[in-house]
Amino acid sequence: MMEKNFDVIAAGGHAPIKMWTQGVPVDDGALRQLEKTASLPFIFKHLAVMPDVHYGLGSTIGSVIPTKKAIIPAAVGVDIGCGMMAVRTSMTSHDLPENLASVRSAIEAAVPHGRTGGRGSGRDKGSWGEAPANSLSAWSGLVDGFDRITEKHGKLKKSNNLKHLGTLGTGNHFIEVCLDTQDRVWFMLHSGSRGIGNMIGRYFIERAKRDMEKWFIHLPDDDLAYFAEGTDNFDDYVEAVEWAQAFAFKNRQVMMENVIAAVRKELGLNFEAELEAVNCHHNYVTRENHFGENILVTRKGAVRAAKDVMGIIPGSMGAKSFIVRGLGNEESFCSCSHGAGRVMSRMAAKKQVSLEEHVAATEGVECRKDAGVIDETPAAYKSIDEVMHAQRDLVEIVHTLRQVVCVKG
Repeated sequence: MMEKNFDVIAAGGHAPIKMWTQGVPVDDGALRQLEKTASLPFIFKHLAVMPDVHYGLGSTIGSVIPTKKAIIPAAVGVDIGCGMMAVRTSMTSHDLPENLASVRSAIEAAVPHGRTGGRGSGRDKGSWGEAPANSLSAWSGLVDGFDRITEKHGKLKKSNNLKHLGTLGTGNHFIEVCLDTQDRVWFMLHSGSRGIGNMIGRYFIERAKRDMEKWFIHLPDDDLAYFAEGTDNFDDYVEAVEWAQAFAFKNRQVMMENVIAAVRKELGLNFEAELEAVNCHHNYVTRENHFGENILVTRKGAVRAAKDVMGIIPGSMGAKSFIVRGLGNEESFCSCSHGAGRVMSRMAAKKQVSLEEHVAATEGVECRKDAGVIDETPAAYKSIDEVMHAQRDLVEIVHTLRQVVCVKG
């Protein structure tokens, strides 16, 4: 019999909230946010909350929101389809140079990352000037769907789409070179649907809010505005969000191809790649069957962990990451965490963590060690070991990875 190690928040006025948070901190803001979401009348059974839970814009990060006949665009968020990809190579640590600065530079040159802001600043360094062949090839499978969406919603045409296909972004998005416990080299990256996903998310969030005003529906939080199944907005959003999730999946594939090619060229080695490969979303909505019923499942900072399905749970810049296999725990709607989860806001991390502390925390990792990435420093995140222990009934660890190179936007 599978171990149960969740707590239940059950109170009048909202659906039960099952919390896989034993031994990890949960901020009060996240709890209040979860209670508001659980109060919606179309929540199916209960909310499932992962150990990396923390307060988020629009919806609580680290939550699994099952719904019937309704969908909440802000719960999916604006980084639609954000997720992880990892591949194992035939290399071991002995194939890597002692100084990894050149490997990091090669990756940075191969994948646009970061952002150049402001008008008149020229091409955004985080996008392509001319999209490469593999981006064009990936776009060819997406363009018809994009055209169908933008015929109905013309505002979405003026977006970064093709020029962002195969690019990293900013914030907590990253590319890493990692070693597993057998000293084998892995490549791992984290990104989503980039500019076009952001625009789709914001566009439909506003339409949902207008729907609430139109029908005089009062919510505990405006960001819980929803579309009811059977309406044009519901159908159009589902079409757009599924397209953005496909874009995100392809975005990670194109980036990974470019990372592999760049490292092969830099090292002069024609190593094998994709001996083991995982590509999974952790900000998305999908139709699934749970407890005998067909429902919509929104995973906001959570990974699908159905029986034997592979997933990725990364740590912070200086911590371990994990390739995991799902245990198919129905109580969690077959889900697990998407990472360690923040314990400090970005602003708090910049105020509380010194540059010296960040340098010490990332010792042994070839990465940025400047003030611009302190908001992503390891101290800003929960202990990944405690997070993994709290969800031991959701996944089993297959590989433990430690990064030796980390590229941040």
